[in-house]
Amino acid sequence: MTVARGVALLGATGSIGRQTLDVLRRSGEAFSLDSVAAGRGHLAELVAIAREFGVRRVGVAHEDDVEQVRRHLGDRVEIVVGEGGLAELAARSEIVVNAVVGFAGLPVTVAALAAGRRLALANKESFIAAAPLARRLAATPGAEVLPIDSEHCAIHQCLASSTTPGYPDVRRLILTASGGPFRGWSREELEGATKENALRHPTWSMGPKITVDSSTLMNKGLEVLEASALFGIEVDRVDVVIHPQSIVHSMVEYLDGSVIAQLSMPDMRLPIAYCLGYPVRLDHAWGALDFTSSHTLSFEPPDHAAFPAIGLAHRAVALGDAGPAWLSAANEVAVESFLHDEIRWADIVPVVTTTLERFEDGPLNSVEDVVAHDGAARREARRAIGGRS
Repeated sequence: MTVARGVALLGATGSIGRQTLDVLRRSGEAFSLDSVAAGRGHLAELVAIAREFGVRRVGVAHEDDVEQVRRHLGDRVEIVVGEGGLAELAARSEIVVNAVVGFAGLPVTVAALAAGRRLALANKESFIAAAPLARRLAATPGAEVLPIDSEHCAIHQCLASSTTPGYPDVRRLILTASGGPFRGWSREELEGATKENALRHPTWSMGPKITVDSSTLMNKGLEVLEASALFGIEVDRVDVVIHPQSIVHSMVEYLDGSVIAQLSMPDMRLPIAYCLGYPVRLDHAWGALDFTSSHTLSFEPPDHAAFPAIGLAHRAVALGDAGPAWLSAANEVAVESFLHDEIRWADIVPVVTTTLERFEDGPLNSVEDVVAHDGAARREARRAIGGRS
């Protein structure tokens, strides 16, 4: 009899978390959801998930949440609290889905890899900020990183044609971008972009933070850094093209000119299922294409003048190992301020740019180093925001 593989779903009530639950419901007895966690404001949904799946371990954000969860679930579940609780859950399951939003996902990434677990990564910020440390931890026996981001999951599949360590036969990775809600807007038009505009993504249904990142194309800058960190390929060999249909999720170009691409309709359940089942493909057919119907695939270069965020990723790398941590932290602060109506959409990238201009180099050898750089970047980003008001 096949033993179900234990899964920890951390960030269970967000967009990726809910779609992971869809995949688990379709997977029969292949997986067992044994741990879930969510932030404040989602306790009722967290309790419902724990009941439906018979979860044994639940993570909550604060001590104040423990009694409410205990009242609904009784003594049959173990309840852990805060960042330490997330790290504990990540170390105890065979597969860890890191769907925590932003830098808060760092304890999950570190604990899962240090414990030799499979990390199904939907939290690019933690991997980018801690890239040198994360790469070392990924060498732990049993540890592996499988990216849930559709672009990086596509690259993972396309690299199957390369059997040489370090991918010397690969000329470049090509990440695709829908272009977001502001594709084709001029710099003048973007000055008037609103929150309502920014949160109206043309092809994907995502949480507010990543949707705003898509609108500025900062998500592509972060994905360039993520691709470099995941696959060990220099950022100069990672390109971005605009592909409005979001059917080609990314491509790998080899030295002989061959290009291998991964195609499907936009559906995040496909990369989630890939990461859970790898190397076996689950029989779900999420996002399957009908090739008897007409499809148009178009590609164009990004407008770097109107959307300079991609260039900031290259600038961050040039600053040093901690540069990407500063970029990610500054962007989180700027996006949060925009979502709280403290700055305009047009201020997001300038705030990040100003923060990088104040970059202070230093070691990045430990979690404490990563946290210190993150904190310094956040302070400078808040200063930059204050200077714009």
